[in-house]
Amino acid sequence: MKSSAWIDKADKYIMKTYGRYPLVPVKGEGCYLWDADGKKYLDFLAGVAVNNLGHCHPAVTAALAKQAGELIHCSNYYHIPQQIELAELLCTHSFADKAFFCNSGAEANEAAIKLARRYSREKHGADRYEIITAISSFHGRTMATVSATGQEKVQKFFDPLLHGFRHVPFNDVAALKAAISPCTCAIMLEPIQGEGGVVVPDATYFQEVRQLCNENGLLLIFDEVQVGMGRTGKLFAHEHFGITPDIMTLAKALAGGAPIGTMLATDEIAAAFVPGTHGSTFGGNPLVTAAGVATVRTILEDGILNRTEEMGEYLLGELEALQKKFSFITDVRGIGLMIGVELSIPGADIVKKALERGLLLNCAQEKVLRFVPPLIVSKQEVDEMLAILTGILEEIK
Repeated sequence: MKSSAWIDKADKYIMKTYGRYPLVPVKGEGCYLWDADGKKYLDFLAGVAVNNLGHCHPAVTAALAKQAGELIHCSNYYHIPQQIELAELLCTHSFADKAFFCNSGAEANEAAIKLARRYSREKHGADRYEIITAISSFHGRTMATVSATGQEKVQKFFDPLLHGFRHVPFNDVAALKAAISPCTCAIMLEPIQGEGGVVVPDATYFQEVRQLCNENGLLLIFDEVQVGMGRTGKLFAHEHFGITPDIMTLAKALAGGAPIGTMLATDEIAAAFVPGTHGSTFGGNPLVTAAGVATVRTILEDGILNRTEEMGEYLLGELEALQKKFSFITDVRGIGLMIGVELSIPGADIVKKALERGLLLNCAQEKVLRFVPPLIVSKQEVDEMLAILTGILEEIK
């Protein structure tokens, strides 16, 4: 079936929750996608930082195929070997002692909110329930995570929001300190804001945030849904800042494209969850956790982190060179292969022109081009992207 026919059918049957582009992907390999008409695209969006190992990575597809032939799903009333193995991998390579599995980043953040509140209630009493988050943050689409998100456009029309969240400017320790009250139980932040426009904080920001949490008996929650799993050149983005959280959430790239989320915590805090306090029917089932094990092992064992750092430095340098050439590029920032190019003009037309020329990009906050290619991207593929992008920018100049 041609792309146009699929799009017509989508218009008839699919709810309009996305402003979709006229692209119908049917095949992927590495850093490329092909649509239903056979056109090839260089993918620098990677499913919005999901396909960190590229499309259909052999280790992930083999793990999924093998597991699909053995056991796809069983209840969390039982012990699931693949889930246990993935939990062990994540805990032994992080600050955490325990993992809880679910199906998405929003669910992982929902679990973190519940755990923080329950732990604080048990330790400090019922009056400590507020969570401070950042303006321009993004934590998900459930009612709790919409309430936690510091973007009015995400919250609009869903009033009344869940009580108990306060929002302060990101990278502003003074504002954060002023927002702490006797009701505060936790601070929840993204190490780098993704949907907020690839915003990287000052080097000392999180050290001061960690100190504030320690001084006030607050939990520090890191939402690493987009920035974790090697995206910045380290397994977890907070490693760049020399501190650890009490709770961390992961999703997106954790299982190479299979739907999964997890919340990690220390033993002391995790103990607040007991049978009946939280759960997830599909969370951590054999299929997705088998994919997760393959993904994490590949990131750790195949030099992915070093490659990400190397390609990230190269891409950042080339984009900085473009900034000197085009006056409407006002800033280039990022770590590893999570890079934002801020413009003085809207970026939607650039994204559209790129699509027409076989390049997939994304625009955050209307004026920030977001580059989150697969971590396996080669210098040749980076150069291919730059050639297409430069041609588009030359037309605008």
